[in-house]
This record gives sequence, C-alpha cells and structure tokens, in this order.
Amino acid sequence: MNTHRMQLLLLARPVYFSLLASVAAGIVNTVWVARLGGPAVAAVAVATSTENVLLGVALVFGSGTTVLVAHARGARDPGAVRAAVRGGWALWALVTPPVVAGGLLAREPLARLVLGGADGAALPLAVAYFTLSMPGMAVFFAQQLVDGLLKGTGDTRTPMRLALLANGLILVLDPLFIHLHGVRGAAAATVLSRCVALGAGLLALRRNTLLRTARRAEPGETVALSLRRTLTTGLPMSSDFTVRQTGALVLVAIVARLGVTAVAAYAIAYKAMYVATMAFYAVRQAAAIHTAHTRGAGRDARWAIGRQAVLLSAALGLTAAVLLAAGAPWIMAALGAGPAVAHEGVLFLRCVGPYLVLMACLIALGGVFEGSGDAPALLRVTVLGTVVQLALAYGLTGLGLYGVCLASACAAAVQCALVGLLFRRVPVQEETGVSSVRAG
Repeated sequence: MNTHRMQLLLLARPVYFSLLASVAAGIVNTVWVARLGGPAVAAVAVATSTENVLLGVALVFGSGTTVLVAHARGARDPGAVRAAVRGGWALWALVTPPVVAGGLLAREPLARLVLGGADGAALPLAVAYFTLSMPGMAVFFAQQLVDGLLKGTGDTRTPMRLALLANGLILVLDPLFIHLHGVRGAAAATVLSRCVALGAGLLALRRNTLLRTARRAEPGETVALSLRRTLTTGLPMSSDFTVRQTGALVLVAIVARLGVTAVAAYAIAYKAMYVATMAFYAVRQAAAIHTAHTRGAGRDARWAIGRQAVLLSAALGLTAAVLLAAGAPWIMAALGAGPAVAHEGVLFLRCVGPYLVLMACLIALGGVFEGSGDAPALLRVTVLGTVVQLALAYGLTGLGLYGVCLASACAAAVQCALVGLLFRRVPVQEETGVSSVRAG
C-alpha cells in the first residue's frame, strides 16, 4: 500500500471514531432529554447549536496548534514545539474568559435569539442549561487544545480514547442526572464528564515523549509572537468552519420554505449523512497533520498526500452514496420518520450522491492546504462556494429537495474546480526526491 495512504489511514481512523462517539452521545442525550418533554428538547437543542458555533472559536487555537506542532515535529525542533505549545495555551487563556463571561451575562438574550421568539417554557430551561454549560466552555476549549497538541505530535489514538471516555461517561451519567435535576442535570453530566476527560488529557500531555522533551528546550521566541503565530495559522481554519456552519443554518431556512415535512425530512436525512461526512473530515485532519509533518521535515509531499487523500475520501464518498441510496427507506424508518417525511427523505438520500462524492474530495484536499499554511486560499473558495450554494438553492426551491441536492452538487463542483486549479500549482514529488512543477 502507498506510504502516504497508509499514514492517512493510521491517523484518520482514530479521528473518525472520536467524531462518531460524540455524535452517538448527542443522539442518546437527546433521547433521555426527550422524556422531559418538547421544551426540554428545544432547550438542549439551543445549547447544542450554540456549542457548534463556539467550536469554530476553539478551532483557532486547537487546529492552529496542531499544524504548528506537527511542523516543528517534522523539523525535529524541540524549541519550536515548545513555542507552539505556549502559543496555544496563551491564545486559549486570552479567548476563553470573554467567551465564558459574555455567554453567562447574555445567556437569556442568547436563548431568546436562538429560539427565534418561540420561547415559552423552553426559555427558562435554556437559560438554566447555559448557566452550567457556559462555564463548562472553559473545559471544552481546553479539551480541544489538548486534542490539538496530541494530534500535532502524530498521536490521534489518545484523543480518540479521551473522546470515548468523555462520551461514555455522559451516557452513564445522563440518565441519573437528568432524573434528579432535569435539564440542568444534562448540562452537569456533560461538564463533569468533560472535566474527567480533560484531567486524563493533561496527564497524557505530560507523558507524551515529544512534548516532554520540548519542555526542556528554549522556545526561541516570545509568548506574544507564539500567540500571534497560532492565531494566524488557526484563524483561516476557524473561519472556514464558521462559514460552513453559517451556510448550513441558512440552507435550513431555505428548505423551510418548502414546508414542515421537507424540513423534517432534510434534518433526519442529514443526520444519516453525518456517518459519511465525519469520515471525510477525519481524512482532512489526517492530511493536515501529515502535510505539516512532511513540510517541517523539509519534504514537499503535498501532491502525493493530496492525491492519496482525494482517492481515499472519494472511495468513502462513493461507498456512502451507494449505501444511502440503497438503504434510504430503511434508514428513514429507523430514524422514526413518518410516511410523508420518509418519502421526502428517501428522495433526498437517493439524489445526494454526486454532492457527497464531490464534497468528499474537497474536504479531504482541504487538509493539505491547512497543513501547508495555505488555509486562507481555501477560505476564499469556501466563501464563494457557500454563496453559490445558497443562491442556487433559493432559486431552485421550486424543485423541492431535489433542487437543494442539485444546488449543493453544483456548488461543490465549483469549489472542486477552484481548489483543483490551486492544487495544480503544487510541486510534484518525484521518486528521486527532485521536485518539478506540474504543467498547467
């Protein structure tokens, strides 16, 4: 098997199971909260949506630190590793307090905003959840940084174990805490489980050989410079994620023009697609880590890594498209869709295949850009693609969910074409070690 493909698989597999564990815990959490009634479900949904947005903030220091540590690891420069670690923690310390304080002070207006005016009984429950979950953001952010540090050293297995630990504890504590304290209990179970996982993560950092060696090295730059370097590296990745999340929310609003049945079908079908899209993002993270490592080692293997990432992710996308199309009726039934919703959902899953394959290639190749410091170029493509997707989806709503699929596929094709043009400028790694620029 190709060396780069093997490395991508080794790095991506634990990342995928980490993401899968988080989604599974979220689904089970919703099931337990549903026993408290609709307002409780709405309150927790508000908190989950807010956390997804705040994850974009955490990616600034989490993903930025991953790339910088991986680059320093490739260069075998302990001082640069220590500088990257200091920069990550400094940025975490700078960002976290205003996010936590602002979230606490604005928890009621924030809940009203996300609930869209339909507050009622859900509003006090959402505020109660935020009262515990907002201070817990400090733990959540620290978890993201610990994961980023470990991934930068090439260790994606420990973050997987930490995710399994945190989400496993949530599954155990949720029934008890929700029974005793309702929605507050759900928040407490999540924060407590993450605290335990963070403690284990900090212990793993101390035991990591590369990081332990780096602690004795001179960083070679001030903390302020390390902080700026982390911010510069991570901000485009964070912005890319935020743009995609914002586009997804707007797309739901566009789908809402088709009626409640279409919205329900779209939401359920999209949950089924998570199993596939998480695999694409796992390959993306693996590509970013591997690219940064090889670049730090003085080798420009971007072309080879990108090619293998695209081949691997395209195979995953094609497999997912076939399975979703073939199993669409059973998938919708298993997720509790009624006849009308199931009909719309089956249509969506059977026509979303081209979009899945194109997005698989695009997402995976994005990791090469992130790992080589070219994330700003990728961000511009994402912004343009999101605008195209939303404009087309709005214009094609007359075709129902088929129009949404068509718009998404066209936008993904535009993004793939643009990223492909950028990628053609990347030097091709020759077997002899001599690089040549691809003609084009």
